[in-house]
Amino acid sequence: MKQEQFDTETLKLIKNRLDYIIYISKRYNSDNPELMDTIESLASVANMFARIKLEELTGKPETTSPQGYIVSRLGNSYSRMKEYEKQKDEEFPGWKL
Repeated sequence: MKQEQFDTETLKLIKNRLDYIIYISKRYNSDNPELMDTIESLASVANMFARIKLEELTGKPETTSPQGYIVSRLGNSYSRMKEYEKQKDEEFPGWKL
């Protein structure tokens, strides 16, 4: 039998901290919208993983379509990071001899 690597109390703590991160990133979104949106999206993805694992452990699956949600939210962060990378590449031209 496989030993479980998570326990419900720790998962609840993880979800609570992720909820806090999401709340703060939404509250202060106007300070740095791109960064806060990225943080919020990544925390939401992690929160969904924690929720699904908690549902597995308690034997009470309630969430429908977590994969679609995760792919959608991850897409936002991925797009922002790709755009950031493009901006950085333009700021520092390659070395020429």
